[in-house]
Amino acid sequence: MIYLRLFLSFMKIGFCSFGGMTMIPVINDEVLRFGWMTPEEVMEMVAVAEMTPGSLGINCATFVGLRTAGFPGALCASLGVMMPSLTLSMAAAHFIFRLKGNKYLESALRGVRPASMGMLAAAAVTLGLTTYFPQNTISWNMILIAGFSGFILIKKKLSIPKTILIAAALGIIFG
Repeated sequence: MIYLRLFLSFMKIGFCSFGGMTMIPVINDEVLRFGWMTPEEVMEMVAVAEMTPGSLGINCATFVGLRTAGFPGALCASLGVMMPSLTLSMAAAHFIFRLKGNKYLESALRGVRPASMGMLAAAAVTLGLTTYFPQNTISWNMILIAGFSGFILIKKKLSIPKTILIAAALGIIFG
């Protein structure tokens, strides 16, 4: 019964939030409602989930499930939080493949592409401003690391993981 409860609770979290920080209140409510953790433990879990690689939702679901019902609980909670996005992605893929060549779908996708690029550009500008111009100063070391990383990635065709490692090393040295 605990496995079903974990699955359904985290599926609700996946449906009722849009990822990232918006999940925290819903996770907090569900976890506290069932007494799976204390408020202090929820705060610690969110802090650890933010520091570890991966999405906040999956990390929290795995942590709560593991703590509550062991490995099967972690699996149930993680599958629950992924279920909404997996279902919607599979449905979208089904309709996109089925309607391939449909002039309305093609027109809609042509409209979505520039909007997606605009959102990526807005995120890049926002992150760039906070990274390269913190507190209204110019962070020359970060600009040089970014320029060097871009150069070795594009011109030297270095792999992304190697480029990230080199950038991290330069950040340690010049950061």
